[in-house]
Amino acid sequence: MHIDLYSDVVCPWCRIGKQNLFRALKQWEAKGGEPVTITYKAYQLDPNLPEEGRSFDEVMQKKMGGAETLQRMLEHVTKSGAAVGVTFRFDRVTRMPNTRLAHRFIALVPEESKTAAVDSLFRATFEEGRDVAQLSEVLAVAIELGLDEADIRTRLLAGEGSESVDADIEQAHKIGVTGVPYFVFNNKYALSGAYPADELIGLMERVATGE
Repeated sequence: MHIDLYSDVVCPWCRIGKQNLFRALKQWEAKGGEPVTITYKAYQLDPNLPEEGRSFDEVMQKKMGGAETLQRMLEHVTKSGAAVGVTFRFDRVTRMPNTRLAHRFIALVPEESKTAAVDSLFRATFEEGRDVAQLSEVLAVAIELGLDEADIRTRLLAGEGSESVDADIEQAHKIGVTGVPYFVFNNKYALSGAYPADELIGLMERVATGE
């Protein structure tokens, strides 16, 4: 079984959705389900942000309609994350980054390190309040993963990864992705949202049996 996972590293529900997926995969493997492969697909919730990003509070208060509504949303996300084992420290988040650089980085990372790269970018953003629109922060993640910093720097500065990101975003538009996380199973079944592990397993069972 193959799963395409469209997500954005600045999307908290994408982090929760990915966590739910991997909890489901553990259960799936334990019950003898068929092997599953995952491809991480780039998606930008706000591609129009400037390269340097903007103030998190400014962007989110405008989106949510005010500080009180935003605070309630952040509390809800924090509790939802804690329930599945991921931490959110929005008190440390000051910037809303343009995530194109982060997506290009993920595209350049070796396949066996992509999951770790995605996890590290989520952690940098939501737990450590680091601004992943900055090359220095992306390179710090590369170092954490044991990758060649100089090689990654050279390739990012040369624009590598752009074609892959553009292709993912174009494909997302073609198949009607309007929000993330968005899961595509075997290029046939799609699911949008941070569904609980049990519901993901239910869909995987239907996919496996061809229902």
